[in-house]
Amino acid sequence: MHTHEGQVRDTPRYDPEGAVVLAGGYGVVGSEVARMLRARHPALPLVLAGRTPSRGEALAAEVGASLQVMDLAGPSPLDFSARAVVTLVNDPADRLLRACVQAGIPVVDITRWTARVQQALALLAVEPPRAPVVLASGWMAGAVPLVGAALSRELGGASTVEVSILYDMADRAGEDSIEFMDRMHVPFEVMEEGRRRVVEPLTEARKVELGGRQHRVLRLDTPEQLTLPLVLGARTVSTRMGFSDASATLALQAAQGLGLFHLLRGERFRRLRRALMHGSGKGGRAEVRVEVTSGAGARALTLVDARGQAHLTAAGATLALERALGLDGDAPPRGVAFPEQTPSPERALEALRSLGVELVLSPGAPDAERRAA
Repeated sequence: MHTHEGQVRDTPRYDPEGAVVLAGGYGVVGSEVARMLRARHPALPLVLAGRTPSRGEALAAEVGASLQVMDLAGPSPLDFSARAVVTLVNDPADRLLRACVQAGIPVVDITRWTARVQQALALLAVEPPRAPVVLASGWMAGAVPLVGAALSRELGGASTVEVSILYDMADRAGEDSIEFMDRMHVPFEVMEEGRRRVVEPLTEARKVELGGRQHRVLRLDTPEQLTLPLVLGARTVSTRMGFSDASATLALQAAQGLGLFHLLRGERFRRLRRALMHGSGKGGRAEVRVEVTSGAGARALTLVDARGQAHLTAAGATLALERALGLDGDAPPRGVAFPEQTPSPERALEALRSLGVELVLSPGAPDAERRAA
């Protein structure tokens, strides 16, 4: 383990023999990514970067990584060379993304809500990248849209994609996950029957079987609702979420119906909103159902990760990095890509399984899917 805090910094550049830099690599998700990468790629050099590297000393010793200071609000967010950068913390002003693009360093970003994915796409249109940029902010770092792509491939296309998330209130959540959930007062666009329309978060409930029983799930703003219509040509894409505690789902739905999230918006009520949205627990189970329909029929699979959403997110981030570096068996993408654009979605599903993610036939799936599964 080496700490670089006192060393003279270099101009950032792409180094094909250099380290993969995990920005936020000792956080809740970052720690899982570091362990996963070390297990899959024992010789891959890793750097855990953040504002307080001392917090990552134990993890760095465990996985054989170096530590590096990185402050996304500082004078230069990236002033050393790298083989690739994985952004595991919010980059609100796109400073790290821009630095990687200008240096020709491959980058994977898993932290953006939909509006900020659009912001990144605008930047990348103005400054086209020379190296792969994988925007993997779909649910669980792109793991969910990968499943959607694989099911669409089986069906020969997709007309609708329905994503239903069961959020275990005992699960761990990193700071940026809570930040993502702190946007329940912001309306967002969805695609329905080939047309965009605006919906309010936590509305339009439906019932879905998850975890062996029926759960109410509500509208949630997630980037796959932007990207899957573009990538798969789906005319309708929706993502909804419910909580393991049904009373929490009902309480949030009621709060939205009463307009409380609009009344409580702004910095003044930020702490109260975050308390309403629940903080991090000690560990739970992640479960997400993905259902795809087309003229050829329907397929529905459920991702289950007994180690929780941080582990499932790390699996998505790991696959996104392997995609960016061509470690997945396919040539790296040229320029900007989403995880679901992989040429080999079936192989991506096998990779998820190898990382400890179960892919389970969802209840109610048609007989043809039972045979395929």
